[in-house]
Amino acid sequence: MLLNNAFATTVVALLTPSALAFAPTRQIASTTLNAQNSIISSPLIPTPVSARSTILSKRTALFAQAAADSVPAPTSNDSCDVLVLGSGPAARSIATLLASPSSNGSFDILLADTNYDRRWAPNYGVWQDEWQSILQLYSSFKQPLGASCVDRLWEVTDCFFGGSFDIPVESRMRLDRPYCRVDRDALRRQLSPKDEIEVKNDGDGNANYRVIRSNHISKATAVNIYSPAGSMVHDESGSTVLLQSKDGDVTQVRAKVIVDCTGHESRIVLKDDRVKSIPPGFQIAYGVLAKVDESSIPDSDYAGPYYKEAMTLFDYRTDHFPEGSNELSKAEKAPTFMYAMPLDGNRIFFEETSLVARPAVSFQECKERYLTRMEHLGITITEIEEEEFCYIPMGGPLPAADQRVVGFGGAAAMVHPSTGYHLCRAMMASGSVAEAIRKELANDKNFNPDRAAASAYNAIWSPTNIAQRNFAVFGGEFLMKQNVEGLRGFFDGFFKLPLELWGGFLAGWPGLPNNENHETWWARLKFGLSFVSKLPPLVALDMLVSIATYSITEGVPLPQSVTPLLGLPDGYEYKEKSATVGDVAAKSEAMKMIMESKVEEVVPVAFEQKEV
Repeated sequence: MLLNNAFATTVVALLTPSALAFAPTRQIASTTLNAQNSIISSPLIPTPVSARSTILSKRTALFAQAAADSVPAPTSNDSCDVLVLGSGPAARSIATLLASPSSNGSFDILLADTNYDRRWAPNYGVWQDEWQSILQLYSSFKQPLGASCVDRLWEVTDCFFGGSFDIPVESRMRLDRPYCRVDRDALRRQLSPKDEIEVKNDGDGNANYRVIRSNHISKATAVNIYSPAGSMVHDESGSTVLLQSKDGDVTQVRAKVIVDCTGHESRIVLKDDRVKSIPPGFQIAYGVLAKVDESSIPDSDYAGPYYKEAMTLFDYRTDHFPEGSNELSKAEKAPTFMYAMPLDGNRIFFEETSLVARPAVSFQECKERYLTRMEHLGITITEIEEEEFCYIPMGGPLPAADQRVVGFGGAAAMVHPSTGYHLCRAMMASGSVAEAIRKELANDKNFNPDRAAASAYNAIWSPTNIAQRNFAVFGGEFLMKQNVEGLRGFFDGFFKLPLELWGGFLAGWPGLPNNENHETWWARLKFGLSFVSKLPPLVALDMLVSIATYSITEGVPLPQSVTPLLGLPDGYEYKEKSATVGDVAAKSEAMKMIMESKVEEVVPVAFEQKEV
């Protein structure tokens, strides 16, 4: 039915939810505007505005806004044990392990993302021994990852910290620890179901989860409360979520557990605002996968100073800027380094990176420094195959407690707060989180979704792991205040430590190699004392002053991470809520006395409540 009057259209929409549910949001918003205009004034016929009409117009505007914010009606329904939101490495890792064969039975895992078919953009670099631990974990879940997941291995890793503390500019620090480049396409395929892969290779498509190309439409406004109302609802046995595809189709999904892997700035996982925390820093990098001109290179084993059989992790030199220039001054105050991965032939991935800063260094600044460095080193780029824009929040608050939605990966602040490493941490954590969730799901008769979510969070952020993270958060804060000289001195001392010490700090996650050297307060204290002894005196003094200042300004977290005196941080352990309301003994006594009394009394409501 067509109505010429806009106000009537709005009223009809409000009175017929089914009609409203299928109306496009943009159309509703337009109707709202027309309704308000038609009530308040008309461009053709001036209308006297009475108090009553003003109230009516405001009330109508509120109703119309509620209509605009209402959820669309579902066109289909689905159900699952676990709904995983997102389709990056964290999402596919946890979905794959959740859906793997289990002694507790098999579970229905549904992964949802409109961008499921999009190629992963980042270039992932990992230490070989860490990757081996990931392979072992996935094999234990009967989800082996093939050798094709790594497309380049360097037996050694190089660093350049020259230009400060009497270290010659050309000095190369070589680390005898192999480094790998992950083949992102191969890993993506191996963490996918077979029927979702167009071109299959051996080992691809081992995952057993289902896929729906839709996104949630919710935004958390408080713990377990979302807008628009009804888009995500939790109850005592699970959750109901609305997912919307790119073409507008809406699926209502019923799930026992929801795992959110939509990234650092999730709309449905809230951060903990009860505990004082420092805002995140940001790693920014501009990278290119490029072909270099080798016609004028005297030694084909090198591209400039970069040895092709080594991965260059850090080049913090600034000799490519003119002495006394504004560019040099900026690079000294807000340092960036070159990260270089020589691949096959004359192909090299270069990335100019700001390790961590607040506020972030701009992408344009990183790009200009990359170009200046290439020109200075005599490296001519003949072709750019890919550009990468890396944006990684580091540190910041952890997720709020008591949330039904389990944040995972960036949504749970799992990025290393000092280094930006994430892939191996998320893939390793997938194992313990999958086990925690599957254990809860197996207890079908007594399944408690609140306990399941708390168990998953506690598998990510146990009190012990939070204490270790707090230590690393201080590390990130210290790095952010350093100029380029301080960073050169910091990392020159850092890599002079035994590999098991510096390797454990870079890992920073239970299950990864060498992490046992950082898991306890005593291990972290020993690491700190050893580290300070390796630093140049000026950097060591700055660190000691920073420790004292940070402990005063930020309170417990750092001292708690290196001493036994303050215990452990609060974790996410599930705490059974008492069913008892008030003092049962007192209420029972009152009820008994009222019943025995000869005076007729109305029994107070509180006393009528039965003990549960």
